[in-house]
Parts: sequence; C-alpha cells; structure tokens
Amino acid sequence: MASNLLPAFAYTVVYVKDVAKSVEFYCKAFGYNVRRLDASHRWGELETGTTTIAFTPAKQHETDDLTGSVKNRQRNPVEVCFDYADVDVAFKRAVENGAEAVAKPEEKEWGQKVGYVKDIDGIVVRLGSHVRSS
Repeated sequence: MASNLLPAFAYTVVYVKDVAKSVEFYCKAFGYNVRRLDASHRWGELETGTTTIAFTPAKQHETDDLTGSVKNRQRNPVEVCFDYADVDVAFKRAVENGAEAVAKPEEKEWGQKVGYVKDIDGIVVRLGSHVRSS
C-alpha cells in the first residue's frame, strides 16, 4: 500500500448547543487550551496533541441535509475519553468546573482507573489513567 494512502486520525467533532460555552467548559473542566474559536462561534478547536477535538452547533445546516440531523437521545452515541496521570484530581477539577458526576474513579480489572462525568451538553466523558502493561 502506498504511504500516501495511510490516514491520520484528524478530528473528533462534537455537536453542541453553544460552541463558545463548550470550548470554555472543556478548557476549565479538562485542562485544554483553545486552538481556535472562529468569530461566528460556529467552530471551535482545542489543543489536544495530534488529534483535534472540534465543536460545532447541534443544528448544523451544512451537514444536516447530507448526513441527517443530530437527534436528542437518552444517551449520546459518542463518548469522549481522556487519559490522565491522576484521575482523581482530573475528576475533581471536572466536577468543580461544571461537569456532572456520573461515576467516581475506580480501579478496573484491566489495570486502569476510570471515572465518568457528563459535559454541559450531556455527553459522557471518560477520565482514565493509562492502561498499565501486564
């Protein structure tokens, strides 16, 4: 296979009610910095390393006709996962900055500490440690 056909995972786009508020929330609750927030507040990005987390309004006219609208559900069909060296501190910061606590961090049988919160749009965010090698 030619090397120019190997993809790099570039974006995860999260559909939200208010792009500017979500960008501000993710910065405070999870420790990210803003990469970009356009003047229209219809697109925002966070500095996250090699993969970008981007935000756009849930009612997105540019893509609704192509891919369908994002519907209200009991649980969103996406979960955002972040790795932290200290999950307890990350969980505490997230809740103190507006995240809804779902499950406090606990050790899992596969060697990872994991806790869950919901963001201001109800999206589940998993806060986990790096999985230890066996």
